[in-house]
Amino acid sequence: MIVFRIFFILLLFSLNQAKALIEVDITRGNLNPLPVAVSPLFSEDETNKKINDKIRINNLGEEISIVIENNLRATGLFNPLDKKAFLQTPDLAHLKPRFEDWTLIKAQALITGKVKYDDNKLRVEFRLWDVLAAKEMIALAFTTVPTNWRRIGHIISDKIYERLTGEKGYFDTRIIYVAEEGPKTKRIKKLAIMDQDGANTKYLTLGNELVLTPRFNPTNQMVTYLSYFKNLPRVYLLDIETGIQEVVGDFPGMTFAPRFSPNGKKIIMSFAKDGNSDIYTMDLESRIVERITNHPSIDTSPSYSPDGEFITFNSDRSGFQQIYVMRKNGSDVKRISFGKGLYGTPVWSPRGDLIAFTKLHKGKFYIGVMRTDGTGERLLTENYYQEAPSWSPNGRVLIFYRETKTDEKGDGFSAKLWSIDLTGYNERKVYTETDGSDPSWSSLLSN
Repeated sequence: MIVFRIFFILLLFSLNQAKALIEVDITRGNLNPLPVAVSPLFSEDETNKKINDKIRINNLGEEISIVIENNLRATGLFNPLDKKAFLQTPDLAHLKPRFEDWTLIKAQALITGKVKYDDNKLRVEFRLWDVLAAKEMIALAFTTVPTNWRRIGHIISDKIYERLTGEKGYFDTRIIYVAEEGPKTKRIKKLAIMDQDGANTKYLTLGNELVLTPRFNPTNQMVTYLSYFKNLPRVYLLDIETGIQEVVGDFPGMTFAPRFSPNGKKIIMSFAKDGNSDIYTMDLESRIVERITNHPSIDTSPSYSPDGEFITFNSDRSGFQQIYVMRKNGSDVKRISFGKGLYGTPVWSPRGDLIAFTKLHKGKFYIGVMRTDGTGERLLTENYYQEAPSWSPNGRVLIFYRETKTDEKGDGFSAKLWSIDLTGYNERKVYTETDGSDPSWSSLLSN
């Protein structure tokens, strides 16, 4: 059972209405990341109480600043400066920065803050400064229980990202995936969940049964996944917050778990019935199943548009596996992929502007994106084997998994999670405790 709550109070907010000099363009590859100084958050007391085996109250300011720094660095848009170069102490910088000191080390943005522990509550303040304009851009304060200090770091990172880029952040999120261990022919697969930066990993299943393709509900912390019960595909719903699990049903011929509708009230899936694989929806309250496609070809991997009006899927009805778009009732089917190769696993961006996909061409696998009418196809990354893209909630980053080639004995196999932004310039391995596959990104927890 997993219980994950945060209570925070927005105590202070100020936003300078004058246009700041800082501007971060996230629509193209950022070869010159913005230099930012993340000053350690100073503590007003020296409480030595332990939160866990590694963290004490009096170290929380430093630890929160490290979370912020790592989040900003991982975007590829920001270059956190070396703290050894800082000329002003954290306590004075938070009250009134000497902007000339920060200009000297070439910082363009400055993050300062302080933490206070009182009555078993943690109060965290932070400020974002425009160094070039010598102005405060944003100031916020949060109150929470001390064990939620990492989430505070992620929420602050989201606020900084949004203020500097104009886009929502994606740091206060979680990723669910399939944790894998063992040789390729005898993999033990468990359902696992972690913070987007790889921290706080929890295993949700024991590995007794094969689990595949977990997917988050876009409106809450509910997930759906596929598991094999007595060699038959069975779909489960799992509430991450309560640990309550229920069986949706057994679906012969299903190879991918369902996806949720944008409002979370339906699931959409593909399974074989009467020898034919088509797309169906199920109302989660009434459990009424509705058939959406009825075609002699194989229709799979459906995904809703964020407004719920359209569905993208892949089908071999043209002779080869390609991507199609149709209305939510199955009408007005249009093929949108026309490049060379086979296309699969289409996923609609939460922004509604793009569809991500996996492509196989000349023995290589690509992760790419195209507009919803099929134009503007861009291949972001290629490798021996990679698939299953999933969008960050702001629609700017994709997470997927990649496998390595084995030798003649089957040795050398691994599966790892990777992320890449829409520019294709910031490709990174995502930390996991074990091998990992089939990732799915949650919505923002602080919404």
